[in-house]
Amino acid sequence: MAFSITRRAFSAGVGAAALLAGSGAAFAQQAFFRIGTGGTAGTYYPVGGLIANAISATGSSGVKDLVATAVASNGSVANISAIQSGAGEAGFTQSDVAYWAHSGTGLYEGKPKVEDLRLIATLYPETIHLVARADAGIKSVADLKGKRVSLDEPGSGTIVDARLVLAAYGLSEQDVKAEYLKPGPAGEKVQDNSLDAYFFVGGYPTGAIVELAATNNITLVPITGPEADKLLSEQKFFQADTVPEGTYKNVPETKTISVAAQLVTSAKQADDLIYNITKSLYSEDTQKSLQAGHAKGKLITADNAVKSAGIPFHPGAERYYKETGLLK
Repeated sequence: MAFSITRRAFSAGVGAAALLAGSGAAFAQQAFFRIGTGGTAGTYYPVGGLIANAISATGSSGVKDLVATAVASNGSVANISAIQSGAGEAGFTQSDVAYWAHSGTGLYEGKPKVEDLRLIATLYPETIHLVARADAGIKSVADLKGKRVSLDEPGSGTIVDARLVLAAYGLSEQDVKAEYLKPGPAGEKVQDNSLDAYFFVGGYPTGAIVELAATNNITLVPITGPEADKLLSEQKFFQADTVPEGTYKNVPETKTISVAAQLVTSAKQADDLIYNITKSLYSEDTQKSLQAGHAKGKLITADNAVKSAGIPFHPGAERYYKETGLLK
C-alpha cells in the first residue's frame, strides 16, 4: 500500500536528469521519490504520507512532473535495506538503527557497514510502548516472563529495542512466549485474549493503540527503575519519556523511554534534490500541514531536525541547516 502524490513533488535522482536548484528546470519524464515508512497502523505511515503530501503541495522546488510516495514497509531495518539496494530513495528509521547500520555495530555487528546512509532530518521522539491486557497481571517488564508477548516483525526497529528492554530486566526471547506481529494484528490477539502484551515503538498517539484502547481494557507497562536507568546510561540513543494521561482511553500517565524518528537517504542522492526537499519540509505551508495532520507533526521543526544526529547529514540537508544557522 502506498500514499502517492501526483501534483508537484520531489523525486530521487535515480534515472533522472540533473536537478538545477532554483532554476525551474523540469525532468524530461516523471520520476519518483519513494519514502519507506512502516506498517499502516503505526506512526511512520501517516506521518510519511503527510510529508510526501505537504512537500509536494508546496511546489517550492521549481521541478515539475515528480511523484513523492510514502510506502508501507516493515520499518527501520527494511527501509535502510531499500535505500541501500536502490529500491527506495529515503525512509524513516529509528536513530539507534541508523547509528548501528552506519557504524556496523549493534544489530549490524558482523555485517557490512551502510556507509552511504545519510540523515535528512530528525523528526520526533518515538516512544517505546509496552501494551498489555489490563487483566494480564503485567505491572513491570519483569512480569513478562512466561507471558505471550509480541516483539514486532523481523526487520523492524521495534524488535531490536524490545530485545534490549527485555535484556535490561534479565529476560530474553526464550523467557517469553514470543510472537512477531505488527501492532494491528497484535492488538487483535490482545482483544481475543490470545496475546498478553506487545511492544511497539512509535510516536504517540498511535492509531492501532487508540483503537484498541477504545473498546478494550489495556494498560501501558512502565519502563522505569534501575534497569531502565542502566539502559539509558549504556545506550545513549535512548531518552526518558512520558506518555501523558489520556493519550489512550483509561490509561494513566506512564513513564517509559524513547528513541528518535529520523528521515534518512543515501549519499548517492543529488545534493540539490535533498537541499530542496529539506527546505520545503520547513516551509510555512508544510509546517502548518504537519501540525494539523498528526500529533507528532508539531514536533517536526527545524530546531529538532539537527538533534540526535548519530550519522552524517546528507550534504544537501547540511547546506540548508548551515544557511539557516542551525549548524555551524
